[in-house]
Amino acid sequence: MIRSGGAPDRDALMALSAGFGLLAAFLFAAAATIQYRAARRAVHGGMDATAAHGLTRRLVRDPVWLTGWGVNMAGFFAQAAALHFGSTAVVQPLLVTQLVFTILLGPAGTGRRPARMDVLGGVAVSAGLAVLFTVPGAIPPAGEASRPRLLLAGLIAAPLIIVLSRAAWLRRGPVRAALLGVCAGLCFAASAVLIKLTTASLVDEGVAATAADWPGYALAGSTLLGLVIEQRAFAAGSLPAAMTAMTMTNPIASYLVAVLAFHTMPPRTAAAFAAVSVTAVLLTAGVSLLSRSAAAARHGDGPSGGT
Repeated sequence: MIRSGGAPDRDALMALSAGFGLLAAFLFAAAATIQYRAARRAVHGGMDATAAHGLTRRLVRDPVWLTGWGVNMAGFFAQAAALHFGSTAVVQPLLVTQLVFTILLGPAGTGRRPARMDVLGGVAVSAGLAVLFTVPGAIPPAGEASRPRLLLAGLIAAPLIIVLSRAAWLRRGPVRAALLGVCAGLCFAASAVLIKLTTASLVDEGVAATAADWPGYALAGSTLLGLVIEQRAFAAGSLPAAMTAMTMTNPIASYLVAVLAFHTMPPRTAAAFAAVSVTAVLLTAGVSLLSRSAAAARHGDGPSGGT
């Protein structure tokens, strides 16, 4: 918590939160790029992308995928540090840069430049979410969590994830990747809220009390489920489609949970509603560009595409 004190102390904590947030975004993007290539290589080797258990067994033996896992865990700890030093209102916009990092890192080592459509789409999506989460009043201020309402949010999200994951297998390519990306984004949004609860409990009440409470176990479950669905999204098709869906869903779901479970009010000012409108336009433009990009077409054609 940031307590009353001198401005330099608040500025230092804000700088720490921003630094860890940007580091987490870069590490998550690097992990996604590494694990995407490992997942697509498993599919190219004859593994059916719909065979989740077989795909997981192959990936956990792949040194490249395990490297991505290690990078992802480093990103998780960086995110936890960012949330400890600052609020979700600060960290969430910074984590949106993960998508831009992913678009830029995707062609690394392939001899290709990032596709212009990917770059423009990634910038549009990132700018839209950044507007939503940085304009004063566009996001609700931090409040005390209501655990019953958090459980209600979980009961709403769980069947939505089940329905979307089942619908994904009726589609192919970028659409399947996007649907699974939404599911993973919902899981990671839950993880962000639970990270905040768990780290606060660790600092304020200690390890023993935290171990006896449910948020830490729910955090482990939501994170593990999100990672599994994320790998299936990578194996199913376009990396831009999967990452766009995850990056869009995560902060939007976090926003809705903040309104539902943290005793805060949705925006009511003209500036806040203008920010939401601009965000909708930028997100629509970004998704449209990414869906028509050359990279999405390459990766969406199944085993013949990708690296």
